Amino acid sequence: MDRGQPSPEPAAAAPARGPNVIAPVRAVVRLRRRVCLLRTRRLPTPGAGPDFGPGAPRANLHQPQFFTFEGPAELSSRAPRKRRRRSRVVLYPETSRKYRPQAERRSRAQRCLLLLVAIVGFQVLNAIENLDDNALRYDLDGLEKALQRAVFGQPSAVGRIVALLRDYLATHVHSRPLLLALHGPSGVGKSHVGRLLARHFRAVLEDSALVLQYDARHHCPDPRAAQDCREELAQRVADVVARAEAEEKTPLLVLDEVELLPQALLDELHGFLQPQRSHHFHNAIYVLLSGAGGAEVTRFVLQNASRALALRPDGAHGARAAAMAAQAEEELRVRLQALLVREHPLWQAAAIVPFLLLDKRDVVNCFRDEMAGEGFFPEQAHAELLAARLSYYRVAGREFAVTGCKQVVATVNLL
Repeated sequence: MDRGQPSPEPAAAAPARGPNVIAPVRAVVRLRRRVCLLRTRRLPTPGAGPDFGPGAPRANLHQPQFFTFEGPAELSSRAPRKRRRRSRVVLYPETSRKYRPQAERRSRAQRCLLLLVAIVGFQVLNAIENLDDNALRYDLDGLEKALQRAVFGQPSAVGRIVALLRDYLATHVHSRPLLLALHGPSGVGKSHVGRLLARHFRAVLEDSALVLQYDARHHCPDPRAAQDCREELAQRVADVVARAEAEEKTPLLVLDEVELLPQALLDELHGFLQPQRSHHFHNAIYVLLSGAGGAEVTRFVLQNASRALALRPDGAHGARAAAMAAQAEEELRVRLQALLVREHPLWQAAAIVPFLLLDKRDVVNCFRDEMAGEGFFPEQAHAELLAARLSYYRVAGREFAVTGCKQVVATVNLL
């Protein structure tokens, strides 16, 4: 063998090593590209159809199989499984409070309902405050004190008048006017109460035009001119109530000696109370002072003197005497109203306030008050001496003045 030339066998073997290594690599690259393309198109691998054999699972009939370098066992074990979504169970600690979700706890309707309740409550409170303000305007507490101080022997009548005024003046808007009818014999204080009411309302209303005082004997002395008196009274009342409505106040109309009014004027007064009248006439207070029924009051007082009708409750039996007096006065009001309705239907809508007979102690107080007003020293003995000159009904150990305090002013003027 010639060492200078190479051997032909190694030269022939060298070119055969390249194709044996590159060809598998190229095949793997082609297969890899083909698999990526199939995955992109989501098509099954050619030649790798589903297994429809009898032992094949039915869950894999529609599942595509892709070429991987992993074995069939590993591919089946790593197949994704569809997990079932389970709801979470909320466990509340037993020591804590349980709250519902916000959406279930409150809705918009509940909030609107709470807002509506709050608005209504505010309006109610505002209305109550307005009622108190309207009543405070008329100073009814001061009126009650003035009546109790100046009117003798009529505590029950004064209390009833103030109670009716307080209830009516609690608001400004009314469906009907207040009609007070003060009845009793002469000299028991009816006209005096009318003057005190007129004086008080002039002061609190700050307008004397809102208080009307009408005396039958002075404004309509001739019964033959009843129609003219009726027109005049209607015009005066209309002016007063219209002025009061403009100022948002409640006027006072006092009519004295109503028993002397002609039938036409009673009809006109009754017309003021009708609901078809303008609302101006409904916001007014009418006070009728009348001696009608005075004989009935005198008879009832004398028959029930032992029942403490006019007794001021003193001592240990004060509560019992007050209850007996209240019961007797309610009976008297019913009898008076039944008697007055027979004369005219006007009294059907009136709040009857009976004025009882005055006993001797009340007459003595009238003398002392009048003497002090005229500049005399109100000595008790002197007042009792003057009171003894008057006439009295004597029954059940008590003395009731026949004319009340009617002659007190004339007697003091002679001093």
